[in-house]
Amino acid sequence: MKVCAVIPVYNHGEAVGAVVHAVRSHGLPCLLVDDGSEPGCARVLDSLAEGDAAGVSVVRLPQNEGKGGAMMAGFKAAQAAGYSHALQIDADGQHDTGDIPRFVELAKGAPDKLVCGTPVYDESVPKGRLYGRYATHIWVWINTLSLAIRDSMCGFRVYPLAPTLALIDSVRIGKRMDFDVEVVVRLYWRGMGILNQPTRVRYPTDGISHFDVLWDNVRISRMHAKLFFGMLARLPLLLWRKVSP
Repeated sequence: MKVCAVIPVYNHGEAVGAVVHAVRSHGLPCLLVDDGSEPGCARVLDSLAEGDAAGVSVVRLPQNEGKGGAMMAGFKAAQAAGYSHALQIDADGQHDTGDIPRFVELAKGAPDKLVCGTPVYDESVPKGRLYGRYATHIWVWINTLSLAIRDSMCGFRVYPLAPTLALIDSVRIGKRMDFDVEVVVRLYWRGMGILNQPTRVRYPTDGISHFDVLWDNVRISRMHAKLFFGMLARLPLLLWRKVSP
């Protein structure tokens, strides 16, 4: 098992350095996916990758693809570099990097499963975002006929790369904020086990959010509808999985 961190970056030049240093302190190499960032942020990423001993590399997308597009490009680059697993973590510092060893140890104990972060929020979480997540949770529980996925929106995970890329290569998955939800549901449909790891999440007051309230909600609504009909097509299999030992 060989793990690297894949970090999607879009104009997080002020925050990403601290995240990279924290990830590297746990011994993980970092693959930064520059998702069409402005030149100042691009220079920050290049400086983080300077030197053979940095343990940091940059994949540069010519234009903004969205979080999902960046993650998929990062997964492909990670596998090409010889990694078997990728730890996904956000560039804005909202995730608790101190939990990285727990995520990695869970993955080592069950390398064929997806380790998903389950957020434990403090008072910094915007209430609208918090309440809105529950609608998605309910749809995910309906579309999987299961409560196995405690939180489908947290971008702190460890993915087994081979089955994840097999899915990505065979199904068109949303490239923006719909990615995190859709990929975990589809992996579950394919029989991948889920391990849920509680982790603290905070929203920095000076953080940058790229969530488009209108269009990302439209994309997520369309995704839920698409997954619902996909669930209906898989209904016998999902029911069988619930009753079989």
